[in-house]
Amino acid sequence: MKLSPLILCLVAMISLSGCSNWIFRIDIPQGNYLDDRDVKKLRIEMTKEQVEFVLGRPIVKDSFDPDTWYYVYEMKRGMTTRGEDFRKELVIKFTDNKLSSAEGDFELDPDFNTPLG
Repeated sequence: MKLSPLILCLVAMISLSGCSNWIFRIDIPQGNYLDDRDVKKLRIEMTKEQVEFVLGRPIVKDSFDPDTWYYVYEMKRGMTTRGEDFRKELVIKFTDNKLSSAEGDFELDPDFNTPLG
């Protein structure tokens, strides 16, 4: 008789643990979301103001090198059914207030090395 409440409690815990996938968990985006179309608008020798107009403000400006900007976007998925976690980065470097290089997880336009004008 004393074991029946213990067994009932144990069975209830085991059956409720199977419901853990029913709990909705939100996705957590952080950083600068960059669209591929916007990144393809970048051209060499653009000014800092032009780059900021196209991409927005960077998430990080290097404290020791103000001519390096970091655009970082990270997505933490709440549920594995909606996909995997991912992270995208774009590092932009300037020389004399002009865009000199861009590298990261984005494909640049083939005309990137052609100045605007």
